[in-house]
Amino acid sequence: MVNVLDLKNEVSTITMNSVQVDDESLHAVLDVLKSGQLAQGPKVEEFEKAFANYIDTKYAVAVNSGTAALHVGLLAAGIATGDEVITTPFSFIATANCCLFCGAVPVFVDIDDRTFDIAPHLIEEKITPRTKAIIIVDLYGQPCDMDQILAICKKHNLVLIEDACQAHGAEYRGRKVGSFGIGCFSFYPTKNMTTGEGGMITTDNEDIVRKARMIRQHGQIQRYINELLGYNFRMTDIAAALGICQLKKLDVANTKRIKNAKYLSEHISQIEGLIPPYVAPNRKHVFHQYTIKVTEGYQLSRDELRQKLNAKKIESTVYYPTPIHKQPLYRSLGYNDSLPATEAAVKKVLSLPVHPGLVDAELEIIVEALRGT
Repeated sequence: MVNVLDLKNEVSTITMNSVQVDDESLHAVLDVLKSGQLAQGPKVEEFEKAFANYIDTKYAVAVNSGTAALHVGLLAAGIATGDEVITTPFSFIATANCCLFCGAVPVFVDIDDRTFDIAPHLIEEKITPRTKAIIIVDLYGQPCDMDQILAICKKHNLVLIEDACQAHGAEYRGRKVGSFGIGCFSFYPTKNMTTGEGGMITTDNEDIVRKARMIRQHGQIQRYINELLGYNFRMTDIAAALGICQLKKLDVANTKRIKNAKYLSEHISQIEGLIPPYVAPNRKHVFHQYTIKVTEGYQLSRDELRQKLNAKKIESTVYYPTPIHKQPLYRSLGYNDSLPATEAAVKKVLSLPVHPGLVDAELEIIVEALRGT
């Protein structure tokens, strides 16, 4: 076992993220390079089938980013100019921007102050005759309350888009996220699994998958026959080869994240003024991020704590310091919502290292730093 004192004397930083790439992944990518088939090809198809099987959907469509997955998912569902799409303001800006890409209007609903996910009980008051879809975000790796959200979608005949870009392998009542509606995943390097850059759309709907496959490739249903306006959102076989290997190891990596999170929570819950992540009932939280709240009862402000951790070579990050509705872009579009739970959360949240590359001694160092020792 690594000695804590030895680690303290080293200059290396405890990083927020660590990409786990092994020899199998390197060989898989090299094999693709040697094959000469670098663009979308057999490896992409293999990855799609494997990912659909993992999520337990009939289909999966690989694209070149999580943002593209959201954009294509909305277009395939028929979201168009003037439609309203309900979503959360507490996410990466791509969640809302993909609505703008379609000419649609994002409508923001405040969050649950414990899970940080969209608050289901606030959704219906924002529904109008123009509302066509809801984009939920399984923020930090914790699934939303799917029972309530599915009931709302059914009642109002709304398309459900699952932004599961941070939630690969997360589950609600034993069912994987991405299988409830149109699932959208990201494979950016910091995610629980990566293809370098990449994304995936999951669905059981044959019409959605047919349209999504056309949209990602210039609207083609067959070579040089373009039925609709599409884009170049293809995934490469290089990325897919890496994704196939990463998917095999996802559950093991998630188990390590959950174990690391449990250790941190057991100790952080004993520190006055710090609140560890709340895991709601019936959820498997996969801890893409381990996010605490720094309250007034703690010895330092949130930003002072960040400075202290940085001085001790422990990385931390605020996801997200400015909610989407407060971003300059959305201010310029006339957004002036009052969303108190979101606006309170951005002042308190702090994400700490939880990735599967951490060793026990590094977790101890993080806890000691938070205690002030």
